[in-house]
Amino acid sequence: MKHMPCLEINLTKIEENARRTVEKCAGMDIEVLGVTKGFAALPRIVKAMQLGGITKLADSRLEHVIALRKQHFSQSITLLRIPQLSSIDDVLTYTDCSINSEYEVIKALSEKAVTKGIHHDIILMIDVGDLREGVLPEEAADMAVKVAGLPGVIIRGIGTNMGCYGGILPTIRNLNLLLETKREIEEKTGIVIDIVSGGGTSSLKLVESGDMPAGVNQLRVGEGILLGTDTTHDREIPWLHQDAFLLRTEVIEVKTKPSVPIGETGKDAFGNTPVFVDKGLCDRAILALGKQDVNLEGLIPADPNISILGGSSDHLIIDVTNAEDRVKVGDLVTFRLNYQGLLTSSNSKYIKKVYVK
Repeated sequence: MKHMPCLEINLTKIEENARRTVEKCAGMDIEVLGVTKGFAALPRIVKAMQLGGITKLADSRLEHVIALRKQHFSQSITLLRIPQLSSIDDVLTYTDCSINSEYEVIKALSEKAVTKGIHHDIILMIDVGDLREGVLPEEAADMAVKVAGLPGVIIRGIGTNMGCYGGILPTIRNLNLLLETKREIEEKTGIVIDIVSGGGTSSLKLVESGDMPAGVNQLRVGEGILLGTDTTHDREIPWLHQDAFLLRTEVIEVKTKPSVPIGETGKDAFGNTPVFVDKGLCDRAILALGKQDVNLEGLIPADPNISILGGSSDHLIIDVTNAEDRVKVGDLVTFRLNYQGLLTSSNSKYIKKVYVK
């Protein structure tokens, strides 16, 4: 439908980002899992990642994993969210591996795997400071002893998450803590830990600098491959493309108006009290894009002279006073995306997906 906002997806740039990431990590004996949740596991994007050398996938949503299996993606897929007890059967049916930190959940996986006559790999998550999922390091070896005694599940590795909740950065110190925990588990259980999963895109900086501790051999990368950015470090990754995804939408009004609304101020349609900066008269464009379509905080105008003023359910208002080119009704305005912008636009039924090479 021509009137819909459009998410333009450059498959070649995604493939190149994947290849550069895989090659950079291979230099330190690190395998890259391609994380597909950021773009709702759209099959053509997954294939671009594969062409770039990604051989294993990871996602936090079982719905995405099931859809990929129905599209005949047969490679290893790791579930990146702790399984729900109500989803154990599907986890075993559709995934090869899952991250875990709750004994009750692992026990349920064990019991169901035995009835199915299969084995399921698990990554035991260790919390080294971000305070999202994970066993505390001092409790990990005892937990591993309990899990090692369960049939049907295999502790294939240990992992940690950083940056997603607490904003904690991966460092030599906390990744060495993960490696120390690996050694304690191996000594106490007698099992060999094959995988040490040391985070995601935010850990790439240690790879770049050559400071990644030896022994970390897996990263789970989504944002870096897709957007070429590292939100936790607030940076663009210099050896990756930042414009593989571009969102374009149409201008439906252009008017010169005051920069501060006139009258008594209450709350907006979403219950927030808006705050405005008085910049005098400005040229304002209204775009056919709103909060029902995408998280507006996830948009970055491609023209640095354009700024976002705000929006409502169906409208985005931008200041085009100093735009590089005169903006008029019917024009398309282009935005780059941050991770939340990519998440919401990929899942939006109101945004058309268009693939280019």
